[in-house]
Amino acid sequence: MFVIAILLVITAAVLYFIGRANDTRGLKLGALGALLAGLFSLVASMTYVVSAYEVGVPVAFGKVGSPLSSGLHMVSPFTSVTTFSTRPVDLNLSDKEVVEVRSSQGGVMYAEVTVKWAVHPSQAVELYRLAGSEDAIQQRLVYPDSREIVRNVFARHTSEEGYASDREGINAEIAALIKQRLAPRGIQVTTVNLRNVKPSDALQDQIDRKIQQQQATERALEASRTAKAEADRRRIEAEGIARANKILNDSLTDKVLMNQCIDAYREASAKNPVYAVPCGGGSSNPLIVDGSKR
Repeated sequence: MFVIAILLVITAAVLYFIGRANDTRGLKLGALGALLAGLFSLVASMTYVVSAYEVGVPVAFGKVGSPLSSGLHMVSPFTSVTTFSTRPVDLNLSDKEVVEVRSSQGGVMYAEVTVKWAVHPSQAVELYRLAGSEDAIQQRLVYPDSREIVRNVFARHTSEEGYASDREGINAEIAALIKQRLAPRGIQVTTVNLRNVKPSDALQDQIDRKIQQQQATERALEASRTAKAEADRRRIEAEGIARANKILNDSLTDKVLMNQCIDAYREASAKNPVYAVPCGGGSSNPLIVDGSKR
């Protein structure tokens, strides 16, 4: 645009001098039109509009200027402006970009992570010096740092913590470290989402074997508890029977047995002819015999 403005001004000057020399009104009017068009092109070449949710970094003759906020700005015709979006940008570490991590036990897992980041407007100049463009910021800064931190965090945890028991804690740890790493560079990390952690095939086989062993151990423990409970039940039952027999044995004295024999003799004699003889073995208790039966 600046080159066009210069050409139009030169054209206007040439037409003016030719028209003046020949006293031609048409050439003079043409010169005026070319001059106005040149001036308009010159103003347009010095005007730059930064869109909403963007920040611009002006560079003139290799010198980087102050960042330009959203709106209309007047710049040198020799100034180029590189813009950065201040809206959050998603870096998806999934599919081909999935992060291969190793636990503290050596198990291999695949972590899918989304990092939502944005350029801080006040530090756009520093980011321009570090990377040069928005795509370069993601590829040179956000991408490698995020992958490195994800790997380092998983390396401090066991495989079980990584894919199951401590996913939330690992996500919080990754988010804190990424924010801490990128904030001084002018990159605001708003969200880090550990979407999925998938064990490798070898690790999955180890997990399945461990689950089977745990289930077998639980079945063995349950069988042991059942056998112990049954043994305790039988022991308690045997102890109860033994105590009952001891109580009964202690209570059956000779006098008690004599009274029981006498009561039985009375009941038998009331119904049938009976007679009594002494019990054998030197016992003084009688033997009650039903005399009606042969």
